[in-house]
Amino acid sequence: MPRIVRRRGKYLIPSFTKLWKPVQLILPNTPPLTSRGNRPLQMEFEHHLKALVYYHLEDHVSAQELIQELQENDFARQYIAPPDGIEKSSFSEAINSRGLEQFLYVFEQLYSQAYQTLPVEHTELGELIAIDGSLIDGVLSMTWADYRKGSKKAKSHLGFDINRSIPRKVYLTDGKTDERPFVSKILNPGQTGVMDRYYQHHGNFDLYQQEGKHFICRIKASTKKTCLKSNELPKDSFIFYDALVLLGTPYVNQTKKEVRLVGYTVEGIKYWVATDRFDLTAEQVAMAYKLRWEVEKFFAWWKRHLNVYHLIARSEHGLMVQILAGLITYLLLAIYCHEEHGEKVSIKRVRELRNQMRNEIAQLDEADSEPDNSGLQKDFSIHASP
Repeated sequence: MPRIVRRRGKYLIPSFTKLWKPVQLILPNTPPLTSRGNRPLQMEFEHHLKALVYYHLEDHVSAQELIQELQENDFARQYIAPPDGIEKSSFSEAINSRGLEQFLYVFEQLYSQAYQTLPVEHTELGELIAIDGSLIDGVLSMTWADYRKGSKKAKSHLGFDINRSIPRKVYLTDGKTDERPFVSKILNPGQTGVMDRYYQHHGNFDLYQQEGKHFICRIKASTKKTCLKSNELPKDSFIFYDALVLLGTPYVNQTKKEVRLVGYTVEGIKYWVATDRFDLTAEQVAMAYKLRWEVEKFFAWWKRHLNVYHLIARSEHGLMVQILAGLITYLLLAIYCHEEHGEKVSIKRVRELRNQMRNEIAQLDEADSEPDNSGLQKDFSIHASP
């Protein structure tokens, strides 16, 4: 195990340093964070980002717990917190009113790094982006997050890169906002959005094709179908329908452009999936829709194991910062797990990283107790144990 050496009053924790390295490459080009008026910044952006990544990694459940850690834990105080420390009021001001542009920039740049670094799966299906929304429970003081009387909820709208198993784009609204308009914002031309029945909208199916964006979307079984041409069905297959159709009622909500409709059965359940991917086989269309569940698993894992929605902000600005910080943490873990273990992110590896960091931090007292007989100015470095 690497041994921690204390130099210049600071510590280098090998595991955290490896995790943080991709961000370190981005920070020099990040838009500068400026203070309001003549008052100096109490927390630079790098410390703000480090604090929120540390919050997610260490499984904290409140801002108060994080602030206490930044004030009392040797590693957090000297390597995560600002040099002069941080108070709860200054932290609250930072998360609720500053840094959104910078967090968004780091997220986008980090996704680009992960896009180039991580292995690509399902290349035969093209670039697949699962699209879904997720409600976030709020508190009554969150007046911007209207949902229903006596209930406040926000909603995140996420694009998930299925081929690399990482988040790609995110938007935040109040809980009542329709999710469907965000599809065009999330997708780039040439990409295929993979969506559940809620996203069925015949006018949007025409729009996506006009924009050069593709879709694979489950539709309601009761949808009116006007068959234009039936495709030959594969023998001994779970596919029972494959045709070019117009969807909807003529002169009411019928598609103007023809779409392909694939019907198949899995465990006794019939699925109807509309798409403009005429290049895929019917089985590949079914497989691509099945992969949509990756975004559901991501939402469940992300919320549960990274405590993303233990709210430490109440404003729309602050909640978006917190969500971006959670996504940044996940991207860092995705790169780290691939480079260190050749694997996808898993709770096993996250726990292993947490334990490794804690073991390395536990060596700080030992490093502090070792006398420095060199007579030279201290620097900090890592030495591998024999």
